[in-house]
Amino acid sequence: MSSVSPDKRLKMESALNQLKKCTVVVADTGDFNAIEEYKPQDATTNPSLILAAAKMPAYQQLVDQAIKYGIAKGGTEEEQIANTMDKLFVTFGLEILKKVPGRVSTEVDARLSFDKDEMVTRALRLIALYKEAGISKERVLIKLSSTWEGIQAGKELEEKHGVHCNMTLLFSFAQAVACAEANVTLISPFVGRIFDWYKENTDRKSYEPHEDPGVVSVTKIYNYYKKFGYSTVVMGASFRNTGQVKALAGCDLLTISPGLLAELSKDHSTVTETLNADTAKACDLEKIHLDEAAFRWQHNEDRMAVEKLSDGIRKFAADAVKLESMIKEKMLSVKNGQ
Repeated sequence: MSSVSPDKRLKMESALNQLKKCTVVVADTGDFNAIEEYKPQDATTNPSLILAAAKMPAYQQLVDQAIKYGIAKGGTEEEQIANTMDKLFVTFGLEILKKVPGRVSTEVDARLSFDKDEMVTRALRLIALYKEAGISKERVLIKLSSTWEGIQAGKELEEKHGVHCNMTLLFSFAQAVACAEANVTLISPFVGRIFDWYKENTDRKSYEPHEDPGVVSVTKIYNYYKKFGYSTVVMGASFRNTGQVKALAGCDLLTISPGLLAELSKDHSTVTETLNADTAKACDLEKIHLDEAAFRWQHNEDRMAVEKLSDGIRKFAADAVKLESMIKEKMLSVKNGQ
């Protein structure tokens, strides 16, 4: 039997498998049945993904379980719905953890994005629900919006409670610097949404992957973190195409939708590591420090980031409201014995 040359073997290997050699691949979905096929290390969820999954017939049993829990906890209708929502997010997280060896990210309600203390309280409630189900906080990342208040909530959760945080809706360099200074576990800069903004607000409608504004943003953040030895890791998120994903090969983590994971598993082009810590150390970036005033000013100077952060919070909040309405309707049916 003739042996296959290393070059030919590389050509046969999927882009997804090549990517896994230099980057931790994470599935970006609430549909845990879609996770098994691509064998990611971790998985991330958000209110929009949970809403989509909760509408699927396959997951109605989980929704019903959460509603029974919420009703049993008692209190006002508002409290019952809040408890049901928390339980639902954790229930999906628990199912996901059966499919991945690593961690799941579970998001705190986006409507709390400007209330540090409430974010901390809600995060600890989610961690307690995981603990009740026998899951250690080491396997959970709490997702928080990267507002100033969210970043400070992340800092408190990490320092005082040993809770690992994933800072989401991150679009500006100022947000990334503040997260690193807060010593949070992980950030999720949104590649695709940055790309969307530039497409909508400039004359340029297409980019080569390495010129893509979202890719450029994540590359700068990754290089800054590695150059100055921050412990916070970077997980590129919100991809629109596989070109963006491959252009960030070597990033600490990349969270990818099932659709793009499928494309990468069928793609046999060569994936080259573009980000690495050694190259980052040689990059031309200066270390900066941001207090609250400096953070707010620098973030405010980035129109794209201001617009996409507020838009992202509104969208996640709107989907949380839709999910609550769905739960309220089902809850009434249960209470009326239907």
